[in-house]
Amino acid sequence: MSTDTQRLNVRLADAQPSATYRMIDRVAARRAAGAKIISLSAGEPDFDTPSHIREAAIYAIRAGHTRYTQVAGLRSLREAVADKFQRENALEIGWQDTIVCCGGKQVIYNALAATLNEGDEVVVPAPYWVSYPEIVRLCGAKAIVVRCGSDSGFKLTPGALAESIGPRTRWLILNSPSNPTGAVYSREELAALAQVLLDHPHVLVLSDDIYEHLIFDGAPFHTIAQVEPRLMPRVLTTNGVSKAYAMTGWRIGFGTGPRWLLNAMEKLQGQQTSGASSISQHAALAALTGPQQFLDEARSVFEQRRDLMVDLLNQARGLRCAKPAGAFYAFASCADLIGLRTPAGVQLKDDEDVATALLDEAGVAVVPGSAFGLAPFIRIAYALDDDALVAACRAIRQFCESLI
Repeated sequence: MSTDTQRLNVRLADAQPSATYRMIDRVAARRAAGAKIISLSAGEPDFDTPSHIREAAIYAIRAGHTRYTQVAGLRSLREAVADKFQRENALEIGWQDTIVCCGGKQVIYNALAATLNEGDEVVVPAPYWVSYPEIVRLCGAKAIVVRCGSDSGFKLTPGALAESIGPRTRWLILNSPSNPTGAVYSREELAALAQVLLDHPHVLVLSDDIYEHLIFDGAPFHTIAQVEPRLMPRVLTTNGVSKAYAMTGWRIGFGTGPRWLLNAMEKLQGQQTSGASSISQHAALAALTGPQQFLDEARSVFEQRRDLMVDLLNQARGLRCAKPAGAFYAFASCADLIGLRTPAGVQLKDDEDVATALLDEAGVAVVPGSAFGLAPFIRIAYALDDDALVAACRAIRQFCESLI
């Protein structure tokens, strides 16, 4: 360990950088060197933010709404957030039961940082969003990773949850629809998990619903506090405008939960970033209170892309991909490629090798499933137009056919 590294906080020194951003950086470097890369690695919609939302931001600038806001967010936005939770999720809350942060990630980070102590444990079903276990580690706690394979639809079962809970368990993290698998928990599945949680009153629940509006085949969305109201005093329900309204760069997330927790999160945020961008908050207000047809239009496009991607991926030698129920990711097994060799002579020992070879030899960027806690898979984001997706799948198929 270098002298400079020794100066770091030991938790940060042990933390891993985001695998998705690491791949995005590699793509940027390859493109800067002149390579043509189709990136299926970024988890963001390719649509422009709806025009009425952008216009609301421009109006806010011209109206002089450029000063500090309350740490927990503009009251008007918090009222809109409360209305959203009431209207769409049947959560009977007031604006005081909400918080607005600099993106959904900060909602999650603030909640865990405000509650975790050394030796605490957090149950994290795998596959998981790459940041969950790293945030847990940065907060001094231990992530109890529970493998949820394809045999359970990549979802946590009541039995696995019960086995993972111990006296030091502080949180369970649920993400539905899931990044990276697109798995969606039904009302019945959430109710079964809730029955386990009712027997363990010391366990808090973090429900990450950021992909709520991207559920396909006409299926309804459910969140655990809605399914089992008795859990509401210990559930933090998180969401945001990033995925639903194509506003990833605006950095607005929000949540609702017990006030003791929200107060602690606000205290932490007040010493960290203070309030989120005032202009972004006005844009988010327009998103939540303005026309909502964009949600249905985007969902329809992503559903068509899902069907296209799954069909094409399953035509590739050595890849097997179940049809995801939500989000905009395909999580394809590459187990049958492990052990083969690429035309450049690289032996594929694991899914990270597969992802690296796809980038280097096929010009397609994906993220290895091991980064999400489950191998051997690759996560493919289908947030590109049809022509780009077809071209990417053609390159993937040719790559797979070339292996020996």
